[in-house]
Amino acid sequence: MFTKILIANRGEIACRVITTARRMGIATVAVYSDADARAPFVKMADEAIHIGPAPAAESYLVADKIIAACKQTGAEAVHPGYGFLSERASFVEALEAAGIAFIGPPAGAIAAMGDKIESKKLAMEAGVNVVPGHVGEIDDTEHAVTIANDIGYPVMMKASAGGGGKGMRLAWSEKDVREGFEATKREGLNSFGDDRVFIEKFIENPRHIEIQILGDKHGNILYLNERECSIQRRHQKVVEEAPSPFVTPKMRKAMGEQCVALARAVDYHSAGTVELIVSGADETGESFYFLEMNTRLQVEHPVTEAITGVDLVEQMIRVAAGEKLAMTQEDVKIDGWAIENRVYAEDPYRGFLPSIGRLVEYEPPVEPWTDDGSENGRRGVGGIRVDDGVFEGGEVSIHYDPMIAKLVTWGETRDEAADLQVQALDAFRLEGVGHNVDFLSAIMQHPRFRSGELTTGFIAEEYPEGFEGAPASDDLTHVLAAVGGVIATADADRARRIDQKLHEEFYAPGDWTVRIGEREESSTTHQVRLEEEQVTVDGEPVTLAMEYTPGERFVEVEQFAQGAEDDAEPVATYGLKLAPTRTGYAVTTRGATHTLRILQTRIADLAGHMIEKEPPDLSKLLICPMPGLLVKLHVAEGDAVQPGQPLATVEAMKMENILRAEKEATVSKINAGEGDSLAVDEVILELE
Repeated sequence: MFTKILIANRGEIACRVITTARRMGIATVAVYSDADARAPFVKMADEAIHIGPAPAAESYLVADKIIAACKQTGAEAVHPGYGFLSERASFVEALEAAGIAFIGPPAGAIAAMGDKIESKKLAMEAGVNVVPGHVGEIDDTEHAVTIANDIGYPVMMKASAGGGGKGMRLAWSEKDVREGFEATKREGLNSFGDDRVFIEKFIENPRHIEIQILGDKHGNILYLNERECSIQRRHQKVVEEAPSPFVTPKMRKAMGEQCVALARAVDYHSAGTVELIVSGADETGESFYFLEMNTRLQVEHPVTEAITGVDLVEQMIRVAAGEKLAMTQEDVKIDGWAIENRVYAEDPYRGFLPSIGRLVEYEPPVEPWTDDGSENGRRGVGGIRVDDGVFEGGEVSIHYDPMIAKLVTWGETRDEAADLQVQALDAFRLEGVGHNVDFLSAIMQHPRFRSGELTTGFIAEEYPEGFEGAPASDDLTHVLAAVGGVIATADADRARRIDQKLHEEFYAPGDWTVRIGEREESSTTHQVRLEEEQVTVDGEPVTLAMEYTPGERFVEVEQFAQGAEDDAEPVATYGLKLAPTRTGYAVTTRGATHTLRILQTRIADLAGHMIEKEPPDLSKLLICPMPGLLVKLHVAEGDAVQPGQPLATVEAMKMENILRAEKEATVSKINAGEGDSLAVDEVILELE
């Protein structure tokens, strides 16, 4: 067994590998860039070596610097995590030449599976189902149009070396191919250094299922069940779970055996994942097709660990050290259900725009995961596990992936795991950057998610006009109104005790009018009364247990059934984040922020005569939705534009985003030029 390993990665995955290595008694070495000098993974490791500036191309992607750090510290092996150098065959070969072990698959398997065109050919030879398409190289846009027409629309254009949702375009027509082919090539070249593109049939109503593979150097290869990864946005996974609510034991066996055959065809060892696309319209489960093989650890590996009890990082280390797998296929079980949500620095209320900045507040629902070595320990604290690599006061940088943390929950059933997600997301406290916690909570509560009727189109279909927050039930609305009344009374009681404020002899008011919603026409208004023994909302008792001190920004509220005994269990528990406003609070819970306008009832009657300010009309402006580079202007001053017409292309996070006209108009003024760096909300052009 190794005595010291180096982790050629950063963030949460570096913390994850260090945690298991520490339990195994293996010393660890971290490498870090300028941007990560104070990062948690650097402090966790036994040694840390600085390897360069913040851009990954000058630090984490420079193989020579990783090898030099190994030699400097005496590290015998390298764990690559995921991303960066994890699927670069040349890096594995360079390590081997330097006498350093790679904790991952052989270079030949990485090369074979890393080329999407060649991997499809190998899959066909191994007897694996593949999606109909063109697996040869494509000369130009006209050639791409001819191929797409022959296959039949819709088709998917993919960069051959792509991954993580980059370098992919869906085309429903010849026009889409002409617009998107060159952009797909550019994204492939910019992100992966390879501009080859292939085209395949797009499976409608598809589910994304993946099979976890684990093999050793002695010819033993197992499949550790499946993960459902259908809920995606722009081809990037948002929610993962294990097992899949769609997969039957018969399907699991058929999928697993085909994936093992593919792994065996390339002499695979270590952990890996074979991604499949499954037709949701085929209830027989026989219509599943090979997409690609990821020759590394997956971001979503904790859900597999939670239901199987297998520590995948430990197994990768043991396999790299030459050990045989200590389990057989019959030993692989499914115990309970696990769900993982990716908490990202992105704003779902603004089209999921990336957000960067300082984490002014960061407090996950439980302490970051520590490994006690037990099967249950891989499920975290009370079934809640947080894998992260950030800290309060740290920055989410433009240089790296904007993932803040992975939230994993485990339950005996799928509903239990989802309920625990909602509870844990309520308790997640994040300030300073935009984040998707509300959106994740909304998905967990969504009836379609709960039914298990998932496809990769879930987000686009359920949120076609964008995300505006999870809808509040009548029950939640009454709880919010009651809480608003309680905290308003507590605040007023505090105010009367301050010198030169309300006289102490006055009592804090107990009659409140609570309006939930920002504007009159879309809000609900409730009468809240605090009495000695109860709180009523619109005359109906609401039984709550909560502790609140004026100034607090987070409150946990338990709701009980009316007339419940003292020892009764709550029917619901809410975590409420409070942000004071001029006339009340913005309360965030259950996947939405609710604006509470709280006024004494006698004042509320008078406030109804006040005029509400109308928001400005922004439809005449093309506003840059994110920090980025203006790659192309598609129009000039004086041009007439139609709804849906491309106006500008902005590159951000190595992806090109086409900004389109929302209505018929004329371009009156252009404020930015191609090549300009744009700030968020900067006006690119004006319309009339």
